Amino acid sequence: MSDASGETRDLTMSRAMVSAIAHEMRENDEVFYMGEDVADYGGIFDSTEGLREEFGYDRVMDVPISETAYLGAAVGAAQEGMRPIAELMFVDFFGVAMDQIYNQMAKNTYMSGGNVSVPMVLTAAVGGTYNDAAQHSQTLYGTFAHVPGLKVVVPSTAYEAKGLMHNAIRDDDPVLYMFHKRLMGIGWLPAPDGPKTPVPQTDYTIPFGSADVKRDGDDVTIVTLGLHVHRALEAAADLADDGIDAEVVDLRSLVPLDTDTIVESVEKTGNLVVVDEDYRSYGVTGEIVASVADEALAALDSVERVALPDVPIPYSRPMENEVVPDVDDIAAAVRRTQ
Repeated sequence: MSDASGETRDLTMSRAMVSAIAHEMRENDEVFYMGEDVADYGGIFDSTEGLREEFGYDRVMDVPISETAYLGAAVGAAQEGMRPIAELMFVDFFGVAMDQIYNQMAKNTYMSGGNVSVPMVLTAAVGGTYNDAAQHSQTLYGTFAHVPGLKVVVPSTAYEAKGLMHNAIRDDDPVLYMFHKRLMGIGWLPAPDGPKTPVPQTDYTIPFGSADVKRDGDDVTIVTLGLHVHRALEAAADLADDGIDAEVVDLRSLVPLDTDTIVESVEKTGNLVVVDEDYRSYGVTGEIVASVADEALAALDSVERVALPDVPIPYSRPMENEVVPDVDDIAAAVRRTQ
């Protein structure tokens, strides 16, 4: 089903993800989950909590610390008709399995002339703000959105987390599902207000390439994703006190990208602020601005980009807080457009 009607319950983002995965595993014996610490431990970000108890070790598999091996195995399983979900504990670890992701997962359908498909989901924890240094704190949205053959999705709430996960598992192409650690709702890493939402108990899908306007406004368009949807909404509430009416657009998926919703918003407001936790150069902020310029340059009065500077993310808490965009950074960028 594609709608989200019926009874709901309030879930954290991690529980919403698990709800979708469990449903798909019950419906299809070819769906299984593999990764580091995903069975007995339930995932260090609670991404698989309770799945091993229901489905056993044959379908919820702890793997050796070899991303090259288990991501390669997932690609092979997908090509043979299974629907694996493989987890990168931290997206930063993709470097040791770059060939499996960039050249096999993304391209094997094309390299085979369409004779094989790769219906797999690669989940990856992204984001900083909890002081785990440069090899555990990146988002790397632009790195993966740049690769032809991958679909890339980023939930910001429990509602999106479930709907996008259902869609990802059912998709016949490889999907990279990037969840922000700060949004998962786990005890040792408090989430902001907002990610925990009512979630339908039935299954539903959110189509890829459909951005969501989280807040209507007339003065400026803020385009963002993941954690920074919530920071943008907080900034918008503060700006409203000063008479600035900000519209907040949650991308939800990067590939495919819903440029129509972005352009429609900018044609209404005339001003664009793009906010991203990835690096500023060659990334999402630049792509969004370029897309709007391609399609609606005449409507664009001002542009601001808010993103990480091009430096490894610091371990030091004050230094990390300095480089990761916050509510004040977003509000300041909006004010510069007025």
